[in-house]
Amino acid sequence: MIRRVDLLLPIAYVVVSFFGFSGIWTPVVNAQTRDEMVREDRRKVTEDGFWIYNDLPKAFAEARKTGKPILVVLRCIPCHECVKLDDELVDKDPVIRPLLDQFVCARQVSTNGLDLSQFQYDTDQSFAVFMLNADGTVYGRFGTRSHRTEWYGDVSLPGMAKALQGALELHQGYPANRALVTGKRGGKPEVASPELYPSLKDRFTDSLDYSGDVAKSCIHCHQIGDAQRQFHWSKNRGIPENILFPYPHPKSIGLTLDPAECATVKGIDPDSAADRAGLEVGDRIERFSDQRPLSFADIQWVLHQTPVEGGSIPMRVIRGDRDLVLTLQLAEGWRAKSDISWRVSTWGLRRMVTGGMVLEPAGEEKRVQSSVPDGQAALLVKRAGQYGPHAAARRAGFKEGDIIVSYDGRTNFSDEQALIHYAATQLSPGKSVPVVVRRGNREVSLQLPIQP
Repeated sequence: MIRRVDLLLPIAYVVVSFFGFSGIWTPVVNAQTRDEMVREDRRKVTEDGFWIYNDLPKAFAEARKTGKPILVVLRCIPCHECVKLDDELVDKDPVIRPLLDQFVCARQVSTNGLDLSQFQYDTDQSFAVFMLNADGTVYGRFGTRSHRTEWYGDVSLPGMAKALQGALELHQGYPANRALVTGKRGGKPEVASPELYPSLKDRFTDSLDYSGDVAKSCIHCHQIGDAQRQFHWSKNRGIPENILFPYPHPKSIGLTLDPAECATVKGIDPDSAADRAGLEVGDRIERFSDQRPLSFADIQWVLHQTPVEGGSIPMRVIRGDRDLVLTLQLAEGWRAKSDISWRVSTWGLRRMVTGGMVLEPAGEEKRVQSSVPDGQAALLVKRAGQYGPHAAARRAGFKEGDIIVSYDGRTNFSDEQALIHYAATQLSPGKSVPVVVRRGNREVSLQLPIQP
């Protein structure tokens, strides 16, 4: 969970407002090292005594003893790139704090040793919240984003308060309401805990090393996703689409939700899956695949569990004083509409199939300059990596400014994601593919290695 940040700069920046609060970015001089931040975080939180720190067995034992539900916050220390759950602000919020007092609150800053059969979530998030019963039943999840740095359209403190209240209501009615939450826990993962993935097992153990370089001993959330993709990629059979496009955002089906509510419709894209299902602005989704959603993340969980080839998701919707039953129909190929360009995982995918190049649509002016016909692929090499495996394309002769017009004999890629989708699901490491680029008015044929 400890994420990389640029601490080499003389001035670092921390965010003092989020989740819909107004605020500013404040300069902090003489930034601490990553290890100092992690150690200071542990000292401060353990001295305060409100959060159980990096000790999930203790949290479950306390929940069994008290009968309270559990709140587990998986959060990075530190993360200046993205908004994070800030304990100082949350603990003082007049609505949130009384709700937190009704949970056993656990703060988990490391995924080393994390039970992946219990904690399944979008590992490209900077924080993820679980609301649980002591028997392991998941009441709900919280924590969503669809942009590398901007979170305001996806999360808010009022939304978190609604999710916490919803979890407390489910806990009060449990186990009589078990049917509403049974599907919120996933199936058996590839490995029991992150450090057991082949690409991680020789580098990490099941706990943080506070006696040494604690930051380097931590398995970041995104490294779980990287290791999962590598697990399948190394088997030479492509990366499954449900792993390539994980936890689809509601926007991928044309649905915009209100971040201040549990699951209330804020907008519908015309002729989208959400539109065809009959959803309308103001609808409150009370059941999504027979589960009670407490947040965006719960909607994403159901979408994540939906087969790649599509299927039907039953919904119960409250519209004014009416209680409606609707059906969301997802056709084959629906998952690929989910934008993955913001995800940290895209960095690893580029290493695998573009040799470290960052691509973007060339645009009409560059098409004309390079004589690329309408309807043909025209992906501009915006950046070409310079180091290690991410420099493979540069070593193979690719240059920034090249326009890719053919990749493995295909000329129909509209954007980088479409190319990555094809390559990651259809190709395998150890081979090379022919690529044709336009360099000025010249056509150049190159070979691009597909990397492990």
